[in-house]
Amino acid sequence: MKISALKNQIFLKKSFLCIGLDVDLDKVPSSVKAMEDPLFEFSKAIIDSTAAYAVAYKPNIAFFETYGSQGMASLKRVMDYLNKNYPEIFTIADAKRGDIGNTATRYAKAYYETYNFDSITVAPYMGKDSVEPFLSFKEKYAILLALTSNVGSSDFQTQKIGTQMLYEKVIQSSAQWKGSDRLMYVVGATKASAIKGIRNLIPNAFLLIPGVGAQGGSLAEVAKNGLNKDVGLLVNSSRGIIYASTDKDFAIKAGTASEVLQKQMQQILEKKQLI
Repeated sequence: MKISALKNQIFLKKSFLCIGLDVDLDKVPSSVKAMEDPLFEFSKAIIDSTAAYAVAYKPNIAFFETYGSQGMASLKRVMDYLNKNYPEIFTIADAKRGDIGNTATRYAKAYYETYNFDSITVAPYMGKDSVEPFLSFKEKYAILLALTSNVGSSDFQTQKIGTQMLYEKVIQSSAQWKGSDRLMYVVGATKASAIKGIRNLIPNAFLLIPGVGAQGGSLAEVAKNGLNKDVGLLVNSSRGIIYASTDKDFAIKAGTASEVLQKQMQQILEKKQLI
C-alpha cells in the first residue's frame, strides 16, 4: 500500500486511529470462545464494527503465536479478511523483529508476503543491516522502535551518547539508511513531551503512537507535539476499544469507543485547520 492511500484514509475518515488487535482469549465473551476459530471471529467482529473510524489495524503477533500453528492460521484468516474487505486500511504486524541478513529478509517475506501486511515493527538494536532488509520490499514499511512507554525504556533509550540520547541517535542515524523514506517510528504516548523534539529530527515521517487510553497517554498532547501537514500520526488504542465490553455487545461497544476517539481526532484536525 502506498503511503498516499493511508493519507487519503486519514482525510476521508477525519481520523488517525489505529486499533490494536491484542486478542486475549481469556477476555473475550464465552460465546466467542465456543466458536471454532475464536481468534478470527473476535477479530472479524471488531474490524467490522470499527472500520468506519480506523485507518489502520495492528495485530499483536504474540497473541496469535501463543496458540501455535492454529493461532497463526487464525492470523492468516484475519489478514485475508482485512485485505479482501478493507484493502484501503493500513495494516501493521506488531512483531518487533530484529536480526541481520537473510534472517531479516525471511522475517520480512513472512509478514509482507505470506501474511500480506503493509508494515512491521522492527527493533533497531542490531543496526542498519537488521533494518534495511525490511525496506527492500516495494511499498512496504518498517516501523522502528524509537522511544517506548514501558518502564524499562529508560534503561537504554534515554541514556546519553555524547550530547544526544540514544533514541535520538537511532532516529538520526536511521534517516540515512537505504529506504529510509519508508521508515515510521514508534513513540509512546506517555512520552508526549519528547515528541516535539522527535518531530524536529523527522518532520515528515509517520509516528505510531501506542499508549492512548488504557495506558494513560493524552491524545491532545500527542497531537499538539506530533502533528505535521500530512497529520503524520497513527494513534493506537487496543484494550480501550476491543475490551470496551466483555459481554455479547463487545463489537457494538468497540464501535462506540472507536467513534468517540475518531470524533476527538476530528475536532483536533479541524482546530489545526488540517481538514
